[in-house]
Amino acid sequence: MDNKTATVFDTNKYLLGESPFYDPRYKRYSWVDIIANRFYRLSEDGERRCFDLGQPIGAAVPIKDRSGYLLAARDGLYLLRHGKTDIVCELGSVYKSYWRSNDAKADPKGRVFFGASVVDDHEPEGALFSYDKGKIACLVPGTRISNGMAFDKAQKKFFFSDSEEYAVFVYDYNISDGSISNRKVLFNVEDGVPDGMCIDSEDNLYVAIWGGRRIEKRSSRTGEKLGEIAVPAEHVTSCCFGGDDLMTLFITSSGDGLDGEYDGCIFECRVDTKGVWPDYADIAIDENGGL
Repeated sequence: MDNKTATVFDTNKYLLGESPFYDPRYKRYSWVDIIANRFYRLSEDGERRCFDLGQPIGAAVPIKDRSGYLLAARDGLYLLRHGKTDIVCELGSVYKSYWRSNDAKADPKGRVFFGASVVDDHEPEGALFSYDKGKIACLVPGTRISNGMAFDKAQKKFFFSDSEEYAVFVYDYNISDGSISNRKVLFNVEDGVPDGMCIDSEDNLYVAIWGGRRIEKRSSRTGEKLGEIAVPAEHVTSCCFGGDDLMTLFITSSGDGLDGEYDGCIFECRVDTKGVWPDYADIAIDENGGL
């Protein structure tokens, strides 16, 4: 990929824009502003909706079979449908009092992988968890800042960025039970911190670099840097593939404490390789819409 430059998609400024998703079923984008406690959804016709949960939302993952989202929040996992929420799973038994959810992704079987980070000025710490049919498992204890995730096309590898380790790791992934093992460093990041990520149809990773004003394209096999996308914002937080052909990268950023012209905006960039259809959270819903 030749080096590219992203352009502004949304001039609104978000304190901590994160967790971008494009849902091809409904042709709509979604993202969260963690610090502002808000979830956003943008439809194809330009209709924008906002939901305030009243607590930090680390990520919002579209659900399987129906319209709606699983919100990974400070004290639990919530189902959001039609402007109302139901608690799916309380996290008080696994989270420390100063933890909140950070990034999250569904795996190919509909499990939800989600990370914990800290609030306020606590020393970075946390863990990576999974939620599967009412059960929570701790996959990676003792993380620093649990962040971006991706699964390869063969469904045998899991990629994970732990930001304060300045590295993206690769694990063996067992799709039958959702376990991961044999952690290895795929690559280290210099001049910035690895944040959210996504993967394309050729198994290349696109990693947002917090403090680095860029997205790095990396080989998921070797970690080799294949190119980069310059982003006119200091803290680039995450990215996903969108558009009808899944060849537009949709990029979030953070504007908290910054005064650059585009800090906190959302960006887009046409790329050379198609993305992949997203995985959806498998949450049991009754006929009335509840759990």
